[in-house]
Amino acid sequence: MPDSNSKIQFKVPEPTLRRLPWYLAYAQLVLKEGEYYLSSTQIAKNIAVDASMVAKDLSYINITGRTRVGYDVKELVSILEEFLGFTNSHKAFLFGVGNLGGALMHDNGLEQFGLEIVAGFDAKFELAGTRINHIPIHHIDKFEELQRKTGINIGILTVPVDRAQMVSEMMIAGGIQAIWNFTPFRIRVPENIIVQNTSIYAHLAVMFNRLNAIKEDEKKRNIKQKIK
Repeated sequence: MPDSNSKIQFKVPEPTLRRLPWYLAYAQLVLKEGEYYLSSTQIAKNIAVDASMVAKDLSYINITGRTRVGYDVKELVSILEEFLGFTNSHKAFLFGVGNLGGALMHDNGLEQFGLEIVAGFDAKFELAGTRINHIPIHHIDKFEELQRKTGINIGILTVPVDRAQMVSEMMIAGGIQAIWNFTPFRIRVPENIIVQNTSIYAHLAVMFNRLNAIKEDEKKRNIKQKIK
């Protein structure tokens, strides 16, 4: 698929956007515990990031902390929720109603963060006309017609790897502008299309690799101790 000549410039760096929900989760916890103020040092200490990084990240949102006091927790939660888009309702289509796609359709928690899956699409004709968690499932051929009627521009991709590129191209041709990609395949899209890759398999690989590194380090220490 050819790339677009236009390139979108985003104000907030992606690493910052990935950290802001951590700050929000901690601020929400502190708010429940009855705290009124929260410093960047406290946030940094409790979620294991550098305090200067917290301060820089929060500088992108419209909030100012008080010297020697910190941020108003209630205000911090409210502004972070709005800034991250969790207070708005974003509707999405899901493509690939297998085990993972079905699990996401069952996840009512997504709506708490502003994402509502309104329909699922699949190539299996036997799934058409059924529902998961009250969400209708259609054959993939119905996608463009429903997209024209609804204007929905977010797509969740949970198809098998060998169909990921083909389905993503169909999604884009049909009006999808942002793809949440749950497949381990790195889809190729024009520059004006937003892709968020969330591969649980990639995260598993990182976890297993780090576990193996710890085991190897322990083996080396044990060998050294035996030699001594």
